[in-house]
Amino acid sequence: MDSWRFVAAGIVIAILIAIGAVYLASPAPDGLESTALVVRGDKTLTGDTPPDAGVREDPAGRLTYESLLPDYSLGDAWGKPGEILALTTGILLVILLIYGISRLVARPAK
Repeated sequence: MDSWRFVAAGIVIAILIAIGAVYLASPAPDGLESTALVVRGDKTLTGDTPPDAGVREDPAGRLTYESLLPDYSLGDAWGKPGEILALTTGILLVILLIYGISRLVARPAK
């Protein structure tokens, strides 16, 4: 198998995983936000999240921004197709970024 077919197969597999993840992922994940609550002391590692322990930010003096694709979606109006589009767009953008960087790094010295 030549390298372009190998890369194309990898891209197809990544997109299939993204599509499957939209339907298989938990609607109430307990990952990064939960870890932030544990670190701040608002939650114990094995305990339930307190109802009032939303992740609060202190933006004073810190960089804040709005995500282009919050929670890997395009908003509630788009539903599951919006999530698939957001994930697929992210995959393709990362692949293009990596390809561009690798082309710059691999340029022969003049």
